[in-house]
Amino acid sequence: MEIRTARPNDLKAVSCIEAECFPPAEAAGPASLAGRLAVYPNHFWVLMDGDTMVGFVNGMVTDTPDLEDVMYDAPSLHNEAGAWQMIFGVDTRPAYRRRGCAAALLNHVIGEARAQGRRGLVLTCKDRLVHYYAKFGFVSEGISQSTHGDVVWYQMRLTF
Repeated sequence: MEIRTARPNDLKAVSCIEAECFPPAEAAGPASLAGRLAVYPNHFWVLMDGDTMVGFVNGMVTDTPDLEDVMYDAPSLHNEAGAWQMIFGVDTRPAYRRRGCAAALLNHVIGEARAQGRRGLVLTCKDRLVHYYAKFGFVSEGISQSTHGDVVWYQMRLTF
């Protein structure tokens, strides 16, 4: 398996994976994903199994310390020199889950953020995943201000 940054022609594959991984109210649509691919492709990492995309992690960089819902659909808020790498999604095709794919992607993204001199990474997750992200050094900051998809999210932060 190989991790690389996304390309504009990956839009169809990432849109399909996003739809497999999240319910419609939570999933990023093709227009949102296209904006992300256009503005910050170097912060959109895909995991490939040969020619098959099996997962991805994406998110903008900002000096804003907390993940805000407006960020999901506003790629213009990306600041390449920002302190915090936001993670909008950790997506793995269901057929590839429990094989270490998400862990490989997360470890790669953490390494990239560290090498780029970021202060750390921020993501939100559902309660059932707080323990998973804690394995990577993320610390729960409690319930997020996010109301994305009308779900309760927990903000997690990994500080270097």
